Amino acid sequence: MGAVLIPEWASEPCIMGIDEAGRGPVLGPMVYGCLYCPLSYQQTLASLNFADSKTLKEEKREELFENLKSDPSLGWGVDVIDPRDLSAKMLQREKINLNEISHNSAMGLVRRVLDLGVFLTEVYVDTVGDADKYREKLSARFPGVKFVVSKKADSLYPVVSGASIVAKVTRDRSLRDWVLDETAQNITRNFGSGYPGDPDTKAWLEKNKHLLFGFPSLVRFSWGTCTPYFKDCIQVLWECDKDEEEGSTASNGKKQLKLSSVGFTGYKRKIEDIESSGKGRCKFFQTRKLELVTKFG
Repeated sequence: MGAVLIPEWASEPCIMGIDEAGRGPVLGPMVYGCLYCPLSYQQTLASLNFADSKTLKEEKREELFENLKSDPSLGWGVDVIDPRDLSAKMLQREKINLNEISHNSAMGLVRRVLDLGVFLTEVYVDTVGDADKYREKLSARFPGVKFVVSKKADSLYPVVSGASIVAKVTRDRSLRDWVLDETAQNITRNFGSGYPGDPDTKAWLEKNKHLLFGFPSLVRFSWGTCTPYFKDCIQVLWECDKDEEEGSTASNGKKQLKLSSVGFTGYKRKIEDIESSGKGRCKFFQTRKLELVTKFG
């Protein structure tokens, strides 16, 4: 969070804006930002020249961010979601899609500001998905707060414009200062904007893919953009069990997304190979239909 001390005005009715930066890129984190202030400061807020961060040059965003940080009548906070976390959540057994990740991040920011002791009465949010359903979801979680959810909220409400600046500058700085774990590969930082259509980003992905380990940790490997780059990669053999051999299904009845669908490939082994690896069930138990028992009646 940007503010850790309880502001003097925290007990007054307050408004809050929430917006994100980095939802679409294939590289780097997604950042959710918030800005909050007393309701009585709303008119002054409108005169601070905040605007949708996408319409501002980098220098202007940096200037406005420093200004809001030094303003005693404003509070701010961020939630930085690592690209590895994004991919892991979207590919895990119980998958979490990008909209739900976004909703959870926004609700986390509201909870953290409330826990600071700030008396939030109104929260303005740039919508993700259906605006009415999103508003109902937020209102159900925080019944004492009025939520306004709309498209282009960062252009309509100064408090959301301020939040968009917080999110965008934080993401830009995160990318600029990103420490690549894969230092042995001499990876360059000329990755462009990180958006899938950027020629510099495409060239960087092609140059920095590893035939065995895939992409550097900066890359959201769950993005469909990455799939074509895996066609020449080394086949990877994954641990298997009975359910996977038969085609596993999630508990909700939906077919589970396999890693092969995002570029990782494998091949079927003979049962003897599986047994010898220690990762499959021995044929002795399979033919006798013996199962592991952990409790006795």
